[in-house]
Amino acid sequence: MHDIKFIRETPEAFDAGLARRGLEPLARTILDLDQARRTIQTQLQEAQARRNETAKQIGIAKRQGDEVLAQKLMTDVDVNKSFMAAAEDKERGLALQIDGLLMAIPNIPADDVPEGPDESANVELRRVGTPREFDFAPLEHDAIGAKLGMMDFEAAAKLSGARFVVLKGKLARLERALGAFMLDLQTETHGYTEVNPPVLVRDEALFGTGQLPKFGEDLFRANTGHYLIPTAEVPLTNLVSGAILDEAKLPIRMTALSLCFRSEAGSAGKDTRGMIRQHQFAKVEMVSIAHPDHSEQEHHRMTGCAEEVLKLLGLPYRVIVLCTGDMGFGARKTHDIEVWLPGQNTYREISSCSNCGDFQARRMNARFRPAGEKATRFVHTLNGSGLAVGRTLVAVLENYQQADGSVVVPEALRPYMGGIEVLSADV
Repeated sequence: MHDIKFIRETPEAFDAGLARRGLEPLARTILDLDQARRTIQTQLQEAQARRNETAKQIGIAKRQGDEVLAQKLMTDVDVNKSFMAAAEDKERGLALQIDGLLMAIPNIPADDVPEGPDESANVELRRVGTPREFDFAPLEHDAIGAKLGMMDFEAAAKLSGARFVVLKGKLARLERALGAFMLDLQTETHGYTEVNPPVLVRDEALFGTGQLPKFGEDLFRANTGHYLIPTAEVPLTNLVSGAILDEAKLPIRMTALSLCFRSEAGSAGKDTRGMIRQHQFAKVEMVSIAHPDHSEQEHHRMTGCAEEVLKLLGLPYRVIVLCTGDMGFGARKTHDIEVWLPGQNTYREISSCSNCGDFQARRMNARFRPAGEKATRFVHTLNGSGLAVGRTLVAVLENYQQADGSVVVPEALRPYMGGIEVLSADV
């Protein structure tokens, strides 16, 4: 959600931000509607003042026994009342128009976000780790899982259709181990508070984080009116919805391991094989509620917390900053972490860490009161994957695969695997 005061005061800057997103200027349209609304609000104030004054005059006329004047004044009151009712309806209509526009406009990119139309303009910040050299042709994860006999897409299709998987035996345990490992790292080392939130939420929560109304087709909706969460960002961030927080308690850092559900609307033909793009997947999410002056620092910290998972697992990766044409709707700046997948011979996204500024906070009315001040300010919200569990499983399988079809379990995961060091078809 955008600040109408900012648009009034700096319309050129607002339109310049939209232009960086590849959008047409909208400040004039919004300000014309805003001016019309403010004009009506002034008229309503004047009408209310007339109403109050006329009420006094009616009292005086009645006390003086002037019924003719009293009746005339009461007629004026009725006329004024009709005008006010019509003006209030028009003012509400204009408010809905303005809010509808503001809700549909994406966040304005930060000044240092690179410009570009799509992912081709993203900028690599760093690479960590060296991809392994294989003395055999590395397989993709679905082929590895099939050889192990522990990854079954056909069984999942029979149960649920395309873009689902059934994991079995030690491979199912490995996925569970990854989630527990990530959650322990973020809570015990990085200071995030573990939360176990609902995976069904109301539409207000999805509006607060920006998935609604624009991206409703990407969501699964239950017949109760609830939605299945596309990410734990939704319930975690909304825990501060409507709150006025103590400045001293910022930042608030939360993490959750949850199932996530996405319809993958518009992804027909993309990643149809394997576990890269599924309707249901597990993810460890990180959310920070930060002071506006410190959110940039918190963004770099969050990215580092996600990177640490890959460092401890020994998985090569790179970090990129998304350009203006590739950023998500609610983000003002995004770091993507891409892990190396030798089976595909490429880097693939495994985490996205975004600073949303006050964009979500305005939609949720989430504020804090600075020490010693009466006025409140909007917090800044940040979210990031720490990490997508299924995609991390994919990366482990492909990077730790052996020529005989077995997979070495990374040392960091062995305590969570009961000491198992290798996955093979006969184990």
